[in-house]
Amino acid sequence: MVGLSETPPILEEQAEGLATQSSLREHTPPGSSGQSLQSTSTPLTSKGSSIDAGSISATDDDASNSDRAATTSVTSNVWKFDKENGRTYHGYRSGVYYYPNDPKESERLDFQYNVIQEALSNKLHFAPINNPRTVLDIGTGTGIWAIEMGDAYPDALIEATDLSPIQPEVVPENVQFIIDDAAEEDWAVPENHYDFIHTRIMMGSFEDFGQIIRRGFKYTKPGGWMESQDVMHPPFSDDGSMPADWPFRQWSKDIEDAARDAGRPLRTANKMKRWFIEAGFVDVHERFIKLPINTWPRDKRVKILGHWWAENLLSGLQGFSLALLSRVYNWSKEEIEVYLVNVRKAIVDRKVHAYHKFYTVWGRKPLPHEVVTPKARASGGLDTASSGKEPSQQVPDPDMICAEPIVPDPQLSDAPTDLPPLPPPLMAEEEFVRD
Repeated sequence: MVGLSETPPILEEQAEGLATQSSLREHTPPGSSGQSLQSTSTPLTSKGSSIDAGSISATDDDASNSDRAATTSVTSNVWKFDKENGRTYHGYRSGVYYYPNDPKESERLDFQYNVIQEALSNKLHFAPINNPRTVLDIGTGTGIWAIEMGDAYPDALIEATDLSPIQPEVVPENVQFIIDDAAEEDWAVPENHYDFIHTRIMMGSFEDFGQIIRRGFKYTKPGGWMESQDVMHPPFSDDGSMPADWPFRQWSKDIEDAARDAGRPLRTANKMKRWFIEAGFVDVHERFIKLPINTWPRDKRVKILGHWWAENLLSGLQGFSLALLSRVYNWSKEEIEVYLVNVRKAIVDRKVHAYHKFYTVWGRKPLPHEVVTPKARASGGLDTASSGKEPSQQVPDPDMICAEPIVPDPQLSDAPTDLPPLPPPLMAEEEFVRD
């Protein structure tokens, strides 16, 4: 969320070519003319508007009445959701984020969080932060990461922003949810304020995610860290098993085109490292893992991860598609649903060995005495001769699964029967198509 998804193997450079420029006329629908919480409720605030959504006091002063009216209007927008095609969307800064905020999507976000945490060996972060005092989570969604950070760092203040008030009321006492938009230039805190800034899966949320990283640099303390995690769009395959006309591949292209035309590009994950370096961060690291799409891998643990990741895609497919395809290309809900039938079938096709890349990038804001030369900046490092300090130690490769090539299961004709249940309960969509 915004601050408050027989051909040769696809290479990253080749994938860039899939996002070709397209016109509105080219996009015609086919076939158509729990956690353990220890504290009490924390008030929800709007930092950008300097309001506490739970308490707006009255006053007899005319000017204050005017201010109160403006504040009440903002608060009303926060809690008044837009309804469209049977889904609900944020009301605050209406229309800038194209994905739902209803209970169905909230449950999917919780599920997605658990899948990603499994893939990352339950690491909350890779940046080597040490006793942070101030932490910011941009686009917190349902707030699970912020809550777990609050438990992990009880002496830190965890601020978590989003456009939608969909977070739980009972949270650790050091966690505060704020209705705010990180696209705003002023984050309503002093520069050099945060010890750690975190984002996860922001693709399609901003006009310019590089600008968000630059602002993150501005508000990070010298010596502090920023970390961003995201899914690389579109899907990849290493063995030529993904046909050019595979419906999920075509859907990915259509959604990417629509998001670009809406000014909310999806292809940002592989650019994050460059943006971190250009912003001024040093000790910049990049890692990616592979999230298999369905149960085609041979390794049992990776197979389970693919099982869960496919369920996440199936659960979110309608929400990923409705607003983008209807607002940008004027498709009807019925046209979109018909289009998605074959896309859902493709997601569970075990003959296609496809996966998503999931990137993690983190970097440190240099201390005042550290000198960054152009050459060092290009590599994300420091001129240690000028700084008089030893270079920071390279962070070891994290112990994550799926960083290496995934071996397909030779028994693709037999669907797995011994997979564990999905992490949290998942809302079933009646229109899901299963092989």
